[in-house]
Amino acid sequence: MRMKSSPKLRPNGWDALAAAAVLALAVACAALFWTGGEEIGPLTAVVSANGEPVDRVVLADLSGPEERTYTSNGYTLRVAFGPESAQVTVSDCPTQDCVHMGEITRGGQSIVCLPARIVVQLEGGAAADDGVDLVIG
Repeated sequence: MRMKSSPKLRPNGWDALAAAAVLALAVACAALFWTGGEEIGPLTAVVSANGEPVDRVVLADLSGPEERTYTSNGYTLRVAFGPESAQVTVSDCPTQDCVHMGEITRGGQSIVCLPARIVVQLEGGAAADDGVDLVIG
């Protein structure tokens, strides 16, 4: 007994429509995520404790270094703000990960102290285009 051979597959109108939709989606995604390095507002440090914002510091408004102290969940952090950066300098949490994180200088970067549940996050500033994000091969 012979098996039927499969029919030859030929592109049709639906295939062209699907290819055009995928291409349009790819172009739309590329256009959406390509920022071009424009300014997106002043660099601002937002300090949150237990998920609630407790302080906002516009770094460009600072003339020099400024330290502020934050307490949450029984832990105290001292955060140093400068005209272009923020850094946790002292913490009494057990792991000290927030202190070892160092300075943050670009929008989107953050310092997290899990025991204290305090987050220092930078927003705004120039869109970062500081080199290669991924290398394959």
